[in-house]
Amino acid sequence: MTYFDTLECRSADEREASQLEALQTQIRHARAVEGACQLRGPDLSTLSDLAQYPVLRKSDLSKWQAENPPFGGFGVKKPAHIFQSPGPIYEPGGVSHDWWRMGRFLHACGIGEDDIVQNCFGYHLTPAGMIFENGARAVGASVLPAGTGQTELQVRAAKDIGTTAYAGTPDYLKVILDHADSSGTELKITKAAVGGGALFPSLRQEYADRGIACLQCYATADLGNIAYETSAMDGMIIDEGVIVEIVTPGTGIPVPPGEVGEVVVTTLNPDYPLIRFATGDLSAVLPGQSACGRTNMRIKGWMGRADQTTKIKGMFVRPEQVADFVAQNGQVQKARVIARREGEMDMMTVQVEASEANTETLEASVVQLLKLKGKIEFVAPGGLPNDGKVIDDQRTYD
Repeated sequence: MTYFDTLECRSADEREASQLEALQTQIRHARAVEGACQLRGPDLSTLSDLAQYPVLRKSDLSKWQAENPPFGGFGVKKPAHIFQSPGPIYEPGGVSHDWWRMGRFLHACGIGEDDIVQNCFGYHLTPAGMIFENGARAVGASVLPAGTGQTELQVRAAKDIGTTAYAGTPDYLKVILDHADSSGTELKITKAAVGGGALFPSLRQEYADRGIACLQCYATADLGNIAYETSAMDGMIIDEGVIVEIVTPGTGIPVPPGEVGEVVVTTLNPDYPLIRFATGDLSAVLPGQSACGRTNMRIKGWMGRADQTTKIKGMFVRPEQVADFVAQNGQVQKARVIARREGEMDMMTVQVEASEANTETLEASVVQLLKLKGKIEFVAPGGLPNDGKVIDDQRTYD
């Protein structure tokens, strides 16, 4: 077995010493930047001292970016790209070798110089498309920047150029494969690197039955790659360029090993030094080492949200977006987003308590404010539970 680099197999002591040195340097540089107010904490003598720093949340980024646009006073030098995520929140992006650290995951998927990757992540405003393209370049693969939609053209392109690997959300590959089947088109895809949504066991098995090895990563627009699966499929291995803590939600206090808590990530990226960034995702540390031989810490993967923010079709839907929807539609008294599964696809329904509302108008407002298409479902006044919940994820992940 070959590894992306020797960092994957170093000892725990070597890793900690290297990460501590990098973090100390990064904090010194970040503290010199006016507005780096999340860096209140002691000098670090061990990585465990990091727990004494405050947790940074997306709401902090939104506030700081409004006060000091576009990146909130993080001292970001002129970036190659600027992206916009819901909030809005702006993220810088680089084009240097494996800037997002996605190459390590694609290498674990077996993707390399002989592959053509059909990259079906979005390239418009949000960074996912560029994150995976940057990773594909790091492993020497060619890239078809396919983006989302236009399935018929995607199938035609995959056949004509001989696509061997897919990158995108877990369920869109099935859409492509089913369309190819219906048109009698034979494709050569044997590898899939997915993210941006849950990879259900039934869907992974369907791909395996088609001869496609499908692995998933855990990444965000702000942080890049955080953790990834390997062929051992025994949890998700933490990327070498981040430090991950599992903390009690809302406190920043690390939980005992094995307990479920919120994922908090520190990036070792001097271009954009996020310290103790709270993802809002839940996970837990797995004991021991992966059977693949990589030595870094493993987590169980995504185990839900610490708040109501939910990812649907690869896009986050946040409570504040639902609040904006209600505020901008005066006839709507209350609203609740329901996330469900139909077959292997995510579906979004927006339940509304409204008087004399126009369905088409509300659906257009959902697309504008939530950035996704959703079915409107009317509920009688007082019909939505008075429990404070505005996003209800009814999907199961067994």
